Amino acid sequence: MIRACVIVFPGSNCDRDVKVALEAVTGCPVTMVWHQEDEVPASDIIVLPGGFSYGDYLRCGAMAARSPIMSDVVKKAKAGVPVLGICNGFQVLLETGLLPGALMRNASLNFVCKDIWLKCERVSTSFTQCYRKDQIIRIPIAHHDGNYFADKETLDRIEGENQVVFRYCDRDGNVSEAANPNGSQRNIAGICNESGRIVGMMPHPERLFERALGGTDGRRIFESVVVGVASAMVEGGLPQAQP
Repeated sequence: MIRACVIVFPGSNCDRDVKVALEAVTGCPVTMVWHQEDEVPASDIIVLPGGFSYGDYLRCGAMAARSPIMSDVVKKAKAGVPVLGICNGFQVLLETGLLPGALMRNASLNFVCKDIWLKCERVSTSFTQCYRKDQIIRIPIAHHDGNYFADKETLDRIEGENQVVFRYCDRDGNVSEAANPNGSQRNIAGICNESGRIVGMMPHPERLFERALGGTDGRRIFESVVVGVASAMVEGGLPQAQP
């Protein structure tokens, strides 16, 4: 049985979508955890969903990162529990310091909501192992502050340590300024920590995980969770159900 938890903040609006996707793929119930709780139940995976936590006041994700529940999320993440941050959840991961960099206002200064193309650059993570290296996938985005920024030293480090998970591209896989929807440096759409157990991404895989939604390119994010938990139980790699 896979124990998945979704953290819910005031202003989250994709939490139920993630719950539906996880339950459909894993066949297991998902626990919704309110931000004012002090502890996350024993978990094999924790998801920080998209939305507008705290109305996006101050910096996006800054207030959510200081919610009571986040102390335990950080603790469990550092202990090895896989954590996925989607859109606003990615912003929260950056604000906690679990991932490097920052997300700024889109270069166009407009909210962008459309399907985009991604190149899967690192498939050795808890959430991408069911993709092929350099596979091109279509995933929706919906954000106003998705412009990934970091100083050159940080960018060079995460590139050198293979921490770029997804990069914006065109449908043929060409990484270019024209294919960049928000001005993100080096077309970065998602990154991970060194181990690949913490992943943050701006696109919304839960919005394209079954044919009824128009496509299944996001489904393998959640299928990767199943593979990862099964491997952990067999090999003793990732910790299972950290209390």
